[in-house]
Amino acid sequence: MSKWLHSGRRRDVCALLYEAGSLREQQLKNRLTSHYDERIDPQSFHAMLTALAESGHVESRTEGIADVYRLTDAGENALIDHYDWLSERIEGGSERIEGGSEDGA
Repeated sequence: MSKWLHSGRRRDVCALLYEAGSLREQQLKNRLTSHYDERIDPQSFHAMLTALAESGHVESRTEGIADVYRLTDAGENALIDHYDWLSERIEGGSERIEGGSEDGA
């Protein structure tokens, strides 16, 4: 997995953008805050968006005074790859629970 997806918050932002197509920065922050049910530091949030943009996974444009973000093709592909990987883990979870752990723990 590429480094940009190591953060659950980054993955969640990408999932929200995938769902919506594009969102203003404040709309995106509000949706994430609502999901986590806790305050997100604005500077930290903006830095995260900047890192996602610098890595080529999201892009922004200015509409009036607001920045609007959307996933790039690379961001969408990485998100879908992670979704596929996670789905395989969850679908196989019943085998793990019924069969015990592979490491003997």
